[in-house]
Amino acid sequence: MRTLFKQIVVSILTAEAKFLLSRKKPYIIAVTGSVGKTSMKDAIFAMVKNRTSARKSEKSFNSEIGIPLTVLGLPNAWNSPIGWLKNIVDGAFIALCARQYPELLVIEAGVDRPGDMKQLVSWLRPDIAVITRLPDVPVHVEYFSSPEAVSAEKLLLAEGLKPEGALIFNHDDVRLQEYVKGIRRQAVGYGRDMPTHVTASADSTYYHDNAPAGFACTISHLGEAHPVRLPGVLGGHYAYTVAGAIAVALHRGMTLPEAVAATAEIAPPPGRMRIISGIKGTTLIDDTYNSSPTAATAALEAMREVKYAKRKIVVLGDMLELGKYSAREHERIGELVPDCADMLVTVGIRSQRTAEAALAHGMSEKYVLQYEEAVKAGKELQGLIQPGDVILVKGSQGIRAERIIEELMAEPDRAGELLVRQDDAWQER
Repeated sequence: MRTLFKQIVVSILTAEAKFLLSRKKPYIIAVTGSVGKTSMKDAIFAMVKNRTSARKSEKSFNSEIGIPLTVLGLPNAWNSPIGWLKNIVDGAFIALCARQYPELLVIEAGVDRPGDMKQLVSWLRPDIAVITRLPDVPVHVEYFSSPEAVSAEKLLLAEGLKPEGALIFNHDDVRLQEYVKGIRRQAVGYGRDMPTHVTASADSTYYHDNAPAGFACTISHLGEAHPVRLPGVLGGHYAYTVAGAIAVALHRGMTLPEAVAATAEIAPPPGRMRIISGIKGTTLIDDTYNSSPTAATAALEAMREVKYAKRKIVVLGDMLELGKYSAREHERIGELVPDCADMLVTVGIRSQRTAEAALAHGMSEKYVLQYEEAVKAGKELQGLIQPGDVILVKGSQGIRAERIIEELMAEPDRAGELLVRQDDAWQER
């Protein structure tokens, strides 16, 4: 009954959203990929919001239910049947009667199951499709026949572009390079180091009082180059976020100096390599929104580059929804840890393989700790960390690794502001 009710609600809200789009005809920028979608969506919105009336997908509203809610401007009713019925009524009124509506929508488009993207582009046709990256082992792969099948599903977003639409893609992704060769659409590349339409280079971490303070890089386009800084975040993958968002801004008619100036509006979302002050004079790197092999690798690479830390501690929770690839990918991440950290803490059954691989590659048993759940790990870490430590915390959403951050952050009363999954529906789980 619950599944049937959801199907009915999704069908009605989708029909309302489709009708509303046909009435208002907003400019649509849709973002997909297997990593970096939410950061890219938020960055693009920050770049365009002061130049036109705009709306973005809230948080990670990127599903069959989240996208219609974004189009209609409605909240998530979570487990409230009455709330969903109210949404249906309100959605009908908005679809039929709304006068004011955003001129531009920035939509995050996720894929959980085969057919998701095909269904989306049957009613939502973007003016710009942004594809972030198609890694070897993407999250949700357990529901598909292969990683290639996940990539093919996501690429359907580009197939759904309006006739005059443009594809903005990660030029460093070999799969996307090959795909672009076969399409007859305008394609704009962005990347890191390799020359393309918009290139980010010389990326680095900048510091304050010997603690990581933010990300910096140089953006180049048509022989012109400008420095960019993003305070409060860590990781070279933000080079792609900045370059991709600027590529969108340039396509929308902004000059490079205007686009670079607009990056000051970017506020990276919670749980994506956010720098948070920890207890005992420590620095926390909060990457707890979700995890995948590609994202975990990028986080460890960022930790390896951190300077001035007394110790580097990585807390890694299970990576979920990897299916048959799970065991090997957890082992592969463990193999990387000894080169990036002084201490490893794992959370979850699957991550036991991460610990075993780290031990096999030279890490001492004294510095490898294993836990079954997040809160206990966070509480015990309180007694282990020391001033000057830099602590990365990462795990899939089901691990609830943000609870570790809450145990270690210097200002736990700001958890609702700084951390992921702080609304009532998540707190009750």
